[in-house]
Amino acid sequence: MAVPGEGSPDTEVVFVGEGPGYNEDQQGRPFVGAAGTLLTELLKQIGWKREEVFITNVVKCRPPGNRDPEPFEIETCAPYLKRQLEVLDPSVIVTLGRYSLGTFMPGARISSAHGTSQPTDPATGAESAETFAMYHPAAALRQYSLRETMLEDMCSLPGVLTRSRERRTATATATVASSMAVPVPIEPEADSEVALDSEVALDSEAMLEPARPGPSDDPQLGFFG
Repeated sequence: MAVPGEGSPDTEVVFVGEGPGYNEDQQGRPFVGAAGTLLTELLKQIGWKREEVFITNVVKCRPPGNRDPEPFEIETCAPYLKRQLEVLDPSVIVTLGRYSLGTFMPGARISSAHGTSQPTDPATGAESAETFAMYHPAAALRQYSLRETMLEDMCSLPGVLTRSRERRTATATATVASSMAVPVPIEPEADSEVALDSEVALDSEAMLEPARPGPSDDPQLGFFG
């Protein structure tokens, strides 16, 4: 079953995981298993609700046997994720796990990138967003010590959102100011003034000549019935 994602269409934050698991495949909803429960609990720690954000995956269908997504599967689903980000226009994209991280921070390693952020490549569909890296909740279920790490990273997320908002506002203000700039008129040079005077004189002489009949004055051409 396809699992496109769910959440608020007005959100500023999009969480992107790797791919649906068994429970997600059965219900058609992302992060509804044990990993989803942990993610919901982490959101509560910063006063956020699951319904206030948007949650999706880089791969929209469960890989056979719950294996890791293959590169061609990620590539096949990429246009759908891009369209989602274009429509949502988030301020922050939170990557959950290394496959999501590789989509938004190519070449980065989750062990060193988690808890950090960088501007999102507009080619991903997010025109003006910040990418914030986190471990996948499933990793914290397998390795208990990562829960504290994920909590610390989650607590940094509101600050990342604030900075991204400020950057977006500054960019929008600069764009508006640039579009409202009034061009300074350029005074014509002396030679140009002479040329303009000559043209005016020629036009004045032409006005003294009798009007010449044009095609529209000829009733034989049919313009006047």
